[in-house]
Amino acid sequence: MSDPLSLTFAALADPTRRAILARLSEGDATVNEIAAPFAMSLPAVSKHLKVLETAGLITRSRTAQWRPCHLEATPLKDANGWISNYRHFWEASFDRLDDYLKELQAGDRDKKS
Repeated sequence: MSDPLSLTFAALADPTRRAILARLSEGDATVNEIAAPFAMSLPAVSKHLKVLETAGLITRSRTAQWRPCHLEATPLKDANGWISNYRHFWEASFDRLDDYLKELQAGDRDKKS
């Protein structure tokens, strides 16, 4: 699985990784800060971070002894763009359903009159 979109969706498939991204949307954090709310070991959190890093969703840097993780939004923007291609399809489908329901309701009113 080497294309960026597949890596993004694979990374987002896990609720722990989505929670990590939500935390990083509030600002950079260290591995210990990211791990704090989870009932898992630091190596387990590090594995999740590696998946996110491979997908390009986070970067890690080094400032002295502080190694912050940083959210990278571009892959999320790309995923949103891909999903948006289908938004038109769903909106049109819902519009047709709405029209059909209005026809049914109008038919019911005609029968009652």
